[in-house]
Amino acid sequence: MSRGKENGTGVTEFLLLGITRDPEQCQALFWLFLCTYLVTVAGNTLIILVIGSDPHLHTPMYFFLTNLSFVDICFTTNLIPKLLASHVAGTWTISYPHCLTQMYFLISFANLDTFLLAAMALDRYVAICHPLQYHTIITPQLCRGLATLTWTCSGIISLVHTLLMDRLTFCSSTREIAHFYCGAYLLMKIACSDTRVNEHVFLGAVVLFVAPCALIVVSYLRIAAAVLRIPSAPGRRKAFSTCSSHLSVVNLFYGTVLGVYVRPHNSFSAQDTVATIMYTVVTPMLNPFIYSLRNQDMKKAVRRLFGRGSKSS
Repeated sequence: MSRGKENGTGVTEFLLLGITRDPEQCQALFWLFLCTYLVTVAGNTLIILVIGSDPHLHTPMYFFLTNLSFVDICFTTNLIPKLLASHVAGTWTISYPHCLTQMYFLISFANLDTFLLAAMALDRYVAICHPLQYHTIITPQLCRGLATLTWTCSGIISLVHTLLMDRLTFCSSTREIAHFYCGAYLLMKIACSDTRVNEHVFLGAVVLFVAPCALIVVSYLRIAAAVLRIPSAPGRRKAFSTCSSHLSVVNLFYGTVLGVYVRPHNSFSAQDTVATIMYTVVTPMLNPFIYSLRNQDMKKAVRRLFGRGSKSS
């Protein structure tokens, strides 16, 4: 990523315009983002510890949830510490290598979220629609294979984007990024060279991003059909409760993603900023609460974990 020193007129850093320059708002946002980040890390770490310490949760669904919690920690760590440091130092510049590195991990972790949510939807589909074959279909080997595939594909996709971005030229007159992070579409907007190849690859990546969403929709349509065929109301409620947490996370994730990427990007408004904050900051923070508050197995596991700790002390 040394190309930044050779770009056009020698751009080695970009200027992140951030969210606001008002001192009072900056101070309030600093504490808001700091608290949100700490809650996100603590909540998702707790999810990982609870699942790892409780044998009752060593199932495919919670295996993927562990991966998802780890990804959420990494996702916010890729963005928020830099944002906090900028607030403290009062400097909103980001070096060229740091910008591309941030973009790489942003794309990688975003794709991981979609792939893992799709894998969890597939798990729920098999559990509800084919319960007798569940343990023969969703095996530990399949789970490990799917996890390896998701991490590998996400890394390759983001690497392709980063290498293509590194070949673009940036001019000193257009080094301002109209946000608080480095995104692929944001960098393409300020590039001085031809971005057609990048745009085509970006469209292909959008298709890959939407494909897991299509799998999730099909899975839940089949799940809904199977649940509606259950004769008793308690049986339907029990079946639906096993996937309500995952469905809530899916709605939250894709709802905020659509708010960020479906809108036209010729200009950024306050609505775009709010949608981006929801997608990059709030969603990873809320996921642990959704799974712990709406999932009886997680509630019992948390009580067992803390009950065990209080007895040992």
